Amino acid sequence: MKKRKSHQSWSWIFMVLFILLSILDIRFGILGFICMTMPMYHAIKGRGKIHCSHYCPRGSILQKFLKEISFNNTLPTPFRKHGKKVLITIMIILFSFSMYHAGPNIYRIGFALFRFMTASFALGIIMGVIFKPRSWCQVCPMGYAAELITKAKKAA
Repeated sequence: MKKRKSHQSWSWIFMVLFILLSILDIRFGILGFICMTMPMYHAIKGRGKIHCSHYCPRGSILQKFLKEISFNNTLPTPFRKHGKKVLITIMIILFSFSMYHAGPNIYRIGFALFRFMTASFALGIIMGVIFKPRSWCQVCPMGYAAELITKAKKAA
């Protein structure tokens, strides 16, 4: 696999743009699909969790802005071991309900995605302050999905 350049130093800008654009016009919330699908796209292409380490805007913003205020505690083992399984289950259920209730309405879909992205971002900030800045990355449902895809591809 060829070595890819990391964009972590500036990819946080995409997260800020997503939030600002979605506040201005909730239809931009649909861009949340990109953030949700890119880790899985890279995993399907055989690149593993490269999105998490090289491209992820959420991880970038958490690392850049929380490193000075974080308590830098280690995330407890139960969170690392079981948290991502619980979180992906909860998020799939909640996301499914949100999309079902949004129906074909572009505004409702945009709002559902924006709400989902900002809620997980807020959780990431809280975790990043209490624990290490990128603690969210250890339980991120999209990173976990990419991990599962990578493992499945290796087993096949």
